[in-house]
Amino acid sequence: MDTTGTTRGTVGDGTGGTSTGGTGGAGTETGTGTGTGSTDGTLDEALQRLHATGPERLGRLTNHAPMAVEALAAHGRGAAVHRWLDLYSHKLEDFPAPLEPVTGANWRTALGDPRRAADWIAHFERQLAEQPWREVLATWWPRLLPGLYGGSTHPVIRVGHAVRTLLRSEPDTGPGSEAEGRPTPRLAELAHGLGYWAARHHPVTGIAPRPGARTAAAALDAVPPVENPQGGFPDRLGKVTALPVWPSAVTGPDDAAGRLAELVRAATHRYATHGHGDAVMLVHAATAPNAVQRTLPALPHALWEPSLHAAWTASAAVTAMYAPREPAAYEPPGTFTAEEIFERALAHGDEHVIKFTDTALDIGDPPALAAAARAIELGEPLA
Repeated sequence: MDTTGTTRGTVGDGTGGTSTGGTGGAGTETGTGTGTGSTDGTLDEALQRLHATGPERLGRLTNHAPMAVEALAAHGRGAAVHRWLDLYSHKLEDFPAPLEPVTGANWRTALGDPRRAADWIAHFERQLAEQPWREVLATWWPRLLPGLYGGSTHPVIRVGHAVRTLLRSEPDTGPGSEAEGRPTPRLAELAHGLGYWAARHHPVTGIAPRPGARTAAAALDAVPPVENPQGGFPDRLGKVTALPVWPSAVTGPDDAAGRLAELVRAATHRYATHGHGDAVMLVHAATAPNAVQRTLPALPHALWEPSLHAAWTASAAVTAMYAPREPAAYEPPGTFTAEEIFERALAHGDEHVIKFTDTALDIGDPPALAAAARAIELGEPLA
C-alpha cells in the first residue's frame, strides 16, 4: 500500500517529448530565457514523471534528472526536457517502498537512514500540504544542514534547484496543494529533495582547523589533500581530518551572502585548472555551495552564516578528496556567449555538465564560461 500521499507509477510513466534541432545528446533548441510560459508546464510534466522514480539507483547513485530538467527549464530549453529525460531514463529506478511514517516523535531516529527515503518524502509532502513552503524550509534547514555531506551533497543540490523554481514562480501565499491534498509538482519536488536529504543526512566531525586565507580562492588552494584518496565519497569523506578556516569572521547576513557568492565563483573558476583530478566529483565543489546560495533568499537571516560555513566545509572537503596535486593550465577553444556554452552543454547531455554549466552561468564571467567549456571537454557525453 502506498502511504506517500502521491500517486506513484513506474519509471516509464509519462509521455516523451522531442527537442527542436540538434543532432547529438539531448538535442538543442534555440532561445534563452528564465523558464516562463510553456516551459513551466513542461517542467511540471517532467517533475510529475520523475516523482514516480526514486532518489537513487543501485542503492547509492543519485537520480540527477530532477536537477537537470530544472536547469534546462530555467534556461528556456523546455522543448529539450522530455527528450533529455528519455535518454536518461535507463538511469532511473521505481520509487522505493515505504516502511513506516515519519512523525514528530520519531523523526530523529529516522534521520540518516537511506531505507526511509519514501517515508521522509511522504513526511515532507504532508508538511508542504499543510504549511507554507518557506515555513517548512525554515524549520528543517537547520536540522538538515549539519548533514549536508550525505549523498555526495546531491540532496542539498536538489533542494537548491527546487527552491529556485519556487522563488521564481510560486509566491508563498500559503500551502500549495491540488485536489485531494497533494502538493503541486514544484512543491512535491521540494518534498523529494528534503526527504532525500533527511534520508542521506551525514554529518562530518573531528575536522581540525588549519590556518586559513583571506580569499576563498586562496583558501581552496590551501586545502590539504586526503591521504590515500581511494574509495567512494563516504570513504574519502572519513579521511578529511583538517581544513583551512574560511572566512575568519562574518559581520552579518549580507557579509555571509557575499562570502558565499565569492566561494561559488572561486570554486567554479578553479574547475578549469583542477577539474582533471575528477571530472565528475569536482563539480560539486561549486554546485553544492551554489545550491545553498540559491536557497538563502528563502531563509531567515539568522541561518545565512551557518549556511555559509556548511557550504565552505562541503566545497573544501570535495576539494580535499578529489583535487589533483597540481593544476593544469587550460585555454578554452575560443570564446563563447552564455547561450552558446549552455547549448554545448545540452548537446553534450551529461547531467553533471548541465548542472555545472548552470552554475557557471549564474556567475557569467569569462573564467566561469571557460570552466564550463572544460567540463564539457572532460565529461562523458550522455548516450
